[in-house]
Amino acid sequence: MRCVIRFRSTLASILAGGLLLTSCNAAHQAASESSAPAVSAPTAAGNEALVNQNMAGASAEAVMQADLPVAPAAATAPAPQLIQTAELVLTVDSVKTSIASASAIVRQQQGDVLTLQDQTPQNDSSRHTASMQLRVPQSQLDATVAALAKLGTVQRQSLTAEDVSNQLVDYEARLRNLRRAEETVLQILDRSGNVDDVLKVTQELNTIRGSIEQIDAQLKDLRNRVAYATIHLRLEESIAAVPPQRAVRDQLQETWAGATRSLGKVTVDLMQLGIWLMVYSPYLLLIAGAATLGYRRLKRTHASS
Repeated sequence: MRCVIRFRSTLASILAGGLLLTSCNAAHQAASESSAPAVSAPTAAGNEALVNQNMAGASAEAVMQADLPVAPAAATAPAPQLIQTAELVLTVDSVKTSIASASAIVRQQQGDVLTLQDQTPQNDSSRHTASMQLRVPQSQLDATVAALAKLGTVQRQSLTAEDVSNQLVDYEARLRNLRRAEETVLQILDRSGNVDDVLKVTQELNTIRGSIEQIDAQLKDLRNRVAYATIHLRLEESIAAVPPQRAVRDQLQETWAGATRSLGKVTVDLMQLGIWLMVYSPYLLLIAGAATLGYRRLKRTHASS
């Protein structure tokens, strides 16, 4: 209320001062006009026309400036965040040589070899194959695939891309909200004095920080998968490997070694059989005696009849 009264009194003072200054200026202007020589009518009319012309020009210029269309700033759409995965199946002359060449190509493109499975054939009927999982920067994906395709004949090639822009935006927004919530909880924790309140706020803070760590890890993994593309490379030899023919001397030595091993095994088996027969010889003698006695009795029975 006092402020309003002061404002009104100040405003009244300003208006009174303005009226006083206006009266003084009007009196001074009247005295000046009475002492100054009269201006001719044509001159006054020309000055008024000139003033009107300047005002009209200024008004036209202002209108033109106001009516000029302002060019809108070029809005650039954000680039899509893609997870790219390529698959390449090649038929090569030598899997071993192709593995070394593929590793060199990936290192040259600032990439890495994540996994390598070299399946060596166990017999002549199967082919030598290998599987590699490669990772290269997304900008080097096309150049890397083109260089790998030159290692052999392309049997199958594919490329898939997944847009994860919405997921990135969602993770970033959730992470910002959680960090704000963390700051709020920390402020509440500083003001809390009761032990129960401190424990509850601390538990809530631990929950929020756990969510922050989880979303931050997911966000980093997603950004890493966007920054680096994955290539699944499979190498297959065109013709199964044929083992070299061994020398006759090696074949004879192998046959002699097999025969001697077989002879030793048979000898040991016979010795073991003799030991078994020796141990069970009393029972065998009893069985042989009983069989002989029974045979004689049967023979006598047939003779008497």
